[in-house]
Amino acid sequence: MTQAVDHLAGIGTAPLPLATQKKRLLEIIKQKSLLTEHTFKLASGGTSNYYFDMKPTTFDPEGAALVAEIVFDLLKGEGDVEAVGGLELGAVPIIAAVCARSWPEHPISGFVVRKERKDHGTERRIDGAFKANGTVVLFDDVTTKGGSVMQAVRAVRERGGTIKKIVTIVDRLEGATENLRNEGLELVSIFTTEDFRGDASA
Repeated sequence: MTQAVDHLAGIGTAPLPLATQKKRLLEIIKQKSLLTEHTFKLASGGTSNYYFDMKPTTFDPEGAALVAEIVFDLLKGEGDVEAVGGLELGAVPIIAAVCARSWPEHPISGFVVRKERKDHGTERRIDGAFKANGTVVLFDDVTTKGGSVMQAVRAVRERGGTIKKIVTIVDRLEGATENLRNEGLELVSIFTTEDFRGDASA
């Protein structure tokens, strides 16, 4: 078992440097999640000759652990953040991994925003450990123009929540930073498409 796996599995070896974790996560994304074989339709409505399907990375044991380590590091110092959340489905594995990583060092609860309100049971739009009027961080797996994550933003704001920042694994650099800034929101990305130059034709 490698040092990375030893540490991320909680066996107790010294943590790897953040730069090493990011380098390894970049390799996994390139191997498992970057698709380039044909033209793809994006959630923003546009088309692209490359596509990030992040689920094979965020549902991969090592990939999920690395995402959790890197994102948890980004949250350090955000003492007023009560929970982390995001829009189904892309944000779900990130939320779960970060919540698990946060225990017991700095426990952070999680929640998910449904694209459509439940038509049965509680009929909630937001599920999980969300408290109205709380301070949260939202996650996205891939951000293009910011439209998808804005669905989660609106749902949280409707419940009186304050959004400290939005964290995405990959920013495609197609307007999300500016669009979210216009909404008073900061977008923080682990990677951008610039990190995949030569692998993706932007």
